Amino acid sequence: MYDNDPFGIFSPGLLIGFGILWLILIIAQWKIYEKAGQPGWASIIPIYNVIILLKIIGKPWWWLLLMLVPFVNIVFAVWSANLLSKSFGKGEGFTVGLILLGIIFYPILGFGSAEYHGPAGDPVAFASYNDKDHEFGEKQ
Repeated sequence: MYDNDPFGIFSPGLLIGFGILWLILIIAQWKIYEKAGQPGWASIIPIYNVIILLKIIGKPWWWLLLMLVPFVNIVFAVWSANLLSKSFGKGEGFTVGLILLGIIFYPILGFGSAEYHGPAGDPVAFASYNDKDHEFGEKQ
């Protein structure tokens, strides 16, 4: 009945495997932020990383508040993934990949040849966006 396994389902090999996978995803996100011209270290700071992600995709900081609302957050998370893929010149198929197979598609975005094209891939918006400070408020 009991197999005297001191680790239960959390064997050291499983924990090491998840740790390596977690590290790859952190490095991939770091690379994505750097490709977008933002500091890579911002990707590992909770809440601040979402603010910087919103800056990368060209949305205001208050979207963070909408991401805290149950069920609404699902819509905004999908929308953010779509805008992120468009910001790097990818289409809706890549968005589906980011959502369903993020463990594969985020490293493709971070380590691959994708280049940042501005918020949602719009160069005009990118040029005007760089003229403003959208981190915590807007200069007018």
